[in-house]
This record gives sequence, structure tokens and C-alpha cells, in this order.
Amino acid sequence: MAKLPNDEVVARIEAALYSAGRPITIEEIVSASGTDSKERVKRVLTELINKTKVTFKALEIAKLEDNSYVFQLKPSYAPIVKKFSNRPQISNSVLKTLSYIAYEQPVTTKRLLEIRGSKVYYHLRELQDQEFVQFKSSGRIKVYSTTGKFNNYFGVSDLKLLKKSLLLQPKDIEKKNT
Repeated sequence: MAKLPNDEVVARIEAALYSAGRPITIEEIVSASGTDSKERVKRVLTELINKTKVTFKALEIAKLEDNSYVFQLKPSYAPIVKKFSNRPQISNSVLKTLSYIAYEQPVTTKRLLEIRGSKVYYHLRELQDQEFVQFKSSGRIKVYSTTGKFNNYFGVSDLKLLKKSLLLQPKDIEKKNT
């Protein structure tokens, strides 16, 4: 592979991070960079992270726990720009179905139908199209669970820990914070 100038490698990495709209792995970034040097890409990422901290106040390049990277709005600015964003990727009703699947997984279609009603079929199709849920068939029964893409998109590293934190009562949270 021909050695690309550093400016070109930086531009390709910026383009990949910006256009992905999701966390991307170091392997994906190396592939987009036009180089095969993981070390070079890591150096460029470190430079970009530092440059972003100095240049932007509301945007960041973040390295996530699973060692993927994402170009994103800093969480503290989300409430401010919420009114400017286009249609959300997931409607509230579909998000409720997704949250139920995430909490109760593995969960059957029958149970989802009982809890969420007949529109659950539409929700499941949308969630499968977006690759947030998957199912396994057990005879005529489908059993749903979330995917790795769900975990990456929502920043979930441990579902058991997430469930445990959701079970904490407000008084438990106050005790934990003091």
C-alpha cells in the first residue's frame, strides 16, 4: 500500500467518524484511513481527540469502553439541540418496545403482544431493520433479544448492570451518592 500523506489519513479518519453516525471500531477506522498501520491510526486518533477538545466546545471524539470511537455531541448539550434535530431515529412507541425487550430479554412475541399490543409487529420489524433486536425461533415461537449494535448505539456495556441500576429506588441512589 502506498504511503499516504498524513493530511490525507487525517481527512479519511475524520470523514469516517463524521459519516458513520455511530461508534466505529479501530479496524473500521484503519480500513477507512488508507493505511494498514494500526499504530499510525491510533496516533492520528489521539491527535484528533486533542485537537477536537481545543477546537470544539460541544463536539467530541470519544473512545468508548469497547475501544470503538465516535464523533458526537457532548451529552450535556443534547437537551439544547433536541428541538433542532430532525425526526428521531426511533419513535417513542418503538423505543418503549425496545426498552421492554432490553429489560426482559429473552422475551417471546406472545409476551410482547400482551404488553405492547398489536402494533408490536410493526415495532419488531422496524427494530430488526435497524438491527437493534434479533430473534431465535423455537418451533413457532420467536424469542427476542437485543444485539451488539443496540449495545454500541446506546452505550450499554453490561445489561445485567443496567438492569440492576434500573431496579434501584430513589432512596438507594441517594445513599449511593452520599
